[in-house]
Amino acid sequence: MATDCVAWLNAIPVEAEDLSDSFVSAEEDNGGLAVSNKNINNEINGNWLLSSSNNIHEARLKAKAKRRLRKNSSRDSGRGDSLSDNGDVVRGNSAAPTSPKSKLLDRKSRLGKGRGLPKKGGAGGKGVWGRSGEVYEPEEVDEKDPNYDEAQENCVYETVVPPLDENDFEKTVTPIVQEYFEHGDTNEVAELLAELNLGPMRSEVPSLAVSLALEAKASHRELTSRLLADLCGPVLSTRDMETSFDKLLTELPDLVLDTPGAPQLVGQFLARAVTDQILSKSYIDGYKGRVDCEYTRAALDRAAVLLKMNMGGLRIDNQWGTGGGQRPVIQLIKEMNLLLKEYILSGDSKEAERCLRDLEVPHFHHEFVYEAIVMVLESKGDKTLKMILQLLKSLSVSSIITVDQMRRGYERVYMDIAEINIDVPRAYFILEQLVDKSFSMGIIDVKLRDLCPCRGRKRFVSEGDGGVVKLESY
Repeated sequence: MATDCVAWLNAIPVEAEDLSDSFVSAEEDNGGLAVSNKNINNEINGNWLLSSSNNIHEARLKAKAKRRLRKNSSRDSGRGDSLSDNGDVVRGNSAAPTSPKSKLLDRKSRLGKGRGLPKKGGAGGKGVWGRSGEVYEPEEVDEKDPNYDEAQENCVYETVVPPLDENDFEKTVTPIVQEYFEHGDTNEVAELLAELNLGPMRSEVPSLAVSLALEAKASHRELTSRLLADLCGPVLSTRDMETSFDKLLTELPDLVLDTPGAPQLVGQFLARAVTDQILSKSYIDGYKGRVDCEYTRAALDRAAVLLKMNMGGLRIDNQWGTGGGQRPVIQLIKEMNLLLKEYILSGDSKEAERCLRDLEVPHFHHEFVYEAIVMVLESKGDKTLKMILQLLKSLSVSSIITVDQMRRGYERVYMDIAEINIDVPRAYFILEQLVDKSFSMGIIDVKLRDLCPCRGRKRFVSEGDGGVVKLESY
C-alpha cells in the first residue's frame, strides 16, 4: 500500500503545506536519504518494522491520499486522473466543465448513473400535472372504502341556475333588449334568454320590450314586433304573450305619463300581434263590455280599427316602417323627394323637420340637401328658391343637418352641375344665386362659396358678326 501511495505522490506532487507533518519533517531532522534507506531496510515481506511514530506518519499520509483522491473523483466525476489497480496513474478524458447555472436547471441525475433521462420521465417536480400526453382513466370506486356511499354512484351533477326575481329580471333583460335595438338579431336574443332561468318572469319579457319600445323610435317598435314574433314558440308561449299584453293594458294609465300616445301605440302592437298570429283573433273580442279604463278602451278600439283595415287591404306588417339603414337607398330618395314636394305645397318647416328626423338617416342627409338644390335648379321662379333656403337655414340652426352633411350636399351639386346644365340651361346662373344667398344667410362658409363652379361667359362680340354686339345675355 505504501508503494502505491509513493507512486501516486510521484505522479501528482503534493503541496509542502499538506505534508508538513510526514516525510518532509523527517528529512529536516535526519536527511531524506537516510530515512528512505531506513524505510527500505525496515520493510520485510511487505511488513513495516518502524517505530510507532513512523506508523503514525504513514497513516496520516494514507488518509490524506484517500481524501485527495475522493475529493478529485467527486469534483471531476470521472474526467480527472485516477489510480489503477497496479498503482499507475490513469489519465481521464479532459472535458469542458459545465456551468453552475446549467447544473441548477438540469433535471438529469447528478450521480453519474442512469441513462441521462429526466427524473420520473419529466413528470416530477413542483406544480407538474404529469408527463405530456398522459390521459388519466376514470378511477374505480372501492366498495370496501369506509367513505363509500352506494347512493352516490347514480348521482347526476348539473349546473343549477336560480330563477330570476323581479329586480334581477329587469336589470338582466333590459340591456339585452336595448342591445337588440342596435344589432337587430333576434336569434342572439333568443339564445341569451334561453340561458336564463326566467321561471315565473317569463311572461314579463314582451311587456318589458314593448314598454321600452314606446319611448324609442319607430324603427325600434318595428324591431320589437319582429322580436315578439320570433320569440313566440322557441322561448315564449301564446299564454305568456296573452298574460303580457293583459299587463300592458292594465298599466296604460302609468305609461301615458311618460308616453302620451301610449294607448294608440299599444293598440298598434295588439293589431300587429294578431296579424303575426302571436295572439288569437278572439283576444280583443274577449274585452268587450269588461273595460272601464278609457286608455284601455282606446287601445282596443285602435287595434280593432286596424284589423278591419287589414281586411280591406291595409298591410299592418309594415305599419311601423323600416328604420334608417335597413331601407334601400332608392326608397329613401323617393321619400325625401315627397317630403320636399309636400313642403313646397304646405310651407310647414316644422313638419318637414319632423319627417326628416323620423327617417332616422343622419348619415344620408347630404342626399336631402342635394335633392333640395336640384329642385331649385329645375324650378321656375323665385318662390322655390326662397322656401328651400328657409328650410335649409332652419335645419342648419336646429343641427338636424350637420355642417359636414350640408357641405357634402353642395359639393355633390358642384360635381354634377355639368350634367344638370344639359337639361337646365340656366343651371350655372341659378346655382351662383343660390350659393351667394346661402352664404349671406350663414348656411355655408366662404370656402364652400368659393368652390362654386362658374361657366365661361359668352362672347358678346364675334369675329364673324362684324363687331355687332349680341343682345342675348347669358
